[in-house]
Amino acid sequence: MTVSAVAFIGLGLIGGSIARGIKRVQPDITIMAYMRTRSKLEQAKKDGIVDVILDGIGEELKACDFIFLCTPVEYNAQFLSAVRPFLKEGAIVTDVGSTKTDIHEHVQMLGMEAVFIGGHPMAGSEKTGYENSTDHLLENAYYIITPTALSRKEDIRQLVKVAEMIGAIPIVLDYHRHDQITAAISHLPHVIASSLVNLVKDSDSEEGLMKRLAAGGFKDITRIASSSPEMWEQICMTNRKKLAVILREYIGSLEKTLEELEQGNHKALYELFESSRDYRNSISDKSKGAIVPEYSFTVDIADEVGAISTLSVILASKGISIKNIGINHNREHGEGALRISFYDKAAMEASWGYLEKYHYGLMK
Repeated sequence: MTVSAVAFIGLGLIGGSIARGIKRVQPDITIMAYMRTRSKLEQAKKDGIVDVILDGIGEELKACDFIFLCTPVEYNAQFLSAVRPFLKEGAIVTDVGSTKTDIHEHVQMLGMEAVFIGGHPMAGSEKTGYENSTDHLLENAYYIITPTALSRKEDIRQLVKVAEMIGAIPIVLDYHRHDQITAAISHLPHVIASSLVNLVKDSDSEEGLMKRLAAGGFKDITRIASSSPEMWEQICMTNRKKLAVILREYIGSLEKTLEELEQGNHKALYELFESSRDYRNSISDKSKGAIVPEYSFTVDIADEVGAISTLSVILASKGISIKNIGINHNREHGEGALRISFYDKAAMEASWGYLEKYHYGLMK
């Protein structure tokens, strides 16, 4: 299938970034878009990203090879039946939601398994909306693709090609497995972070000493509690079954730790910290041994020839040594595409200042 036209239902941060990425690589592809905020669509057309502004779900969609559902997760399913009458032969509907079971179940109820393939681009930003989209947001980010039982191999390959076109790293997964994984590595951490913040809030004194003294580890593991309550309520509810299973397991592990703590079981607590340290180190590629502070931040940078070299030259010219540079593939929580580590706090803070002057997007 040759892709000649693509439609976006919703054109926010993710939809806008996918559209920008497609236009950058293949500007001849016609992009149509519909969303309630007309002014943003007009801006997208002015930017040369959107070719056709849709007033609603209608006949224009019959020209499209792909239709991306990019509204909040609980609304994407509602658009399935709306777009169904306007699908041409061979057209594929996909979504960008971070939970997959809910929409796959709607697809099954509607008998649309042959024309739907789920998608989850694992990138994001603390800022939302089309105005914050970029043509490189998904570069080197994982793009999970969840076929149905009736998805054709050729259709799956086409969506894989689109993901690769915008610089993402496609991974094909069963949607049940996807939701099990994200429940553990994404959704549960948000519940834990938010619960911990509220525990400290409720336990704090009138003087607010806990809040005042909170730093280091507390801030590191609770940063995601600053995310949108509306968005995370929707995400957790659409993946509530998988989340409930892993949350119950986590509560069980906490109860076991509590019992060992009350019994003064030094060995069990040591093994808890040792096992978690070793596994965490294997994720972050740190050297094994005692945990040391990590002086690093992320940079929003396009995957272009010489981009990393330019950044390195800027810092080298200031006498700053870089400890490590790595691509951040999972950026759902707003981190930049490149994570840079330094040997000490002074080097990190100086680098932040220099890169800000060159207008790089930075985030700790």
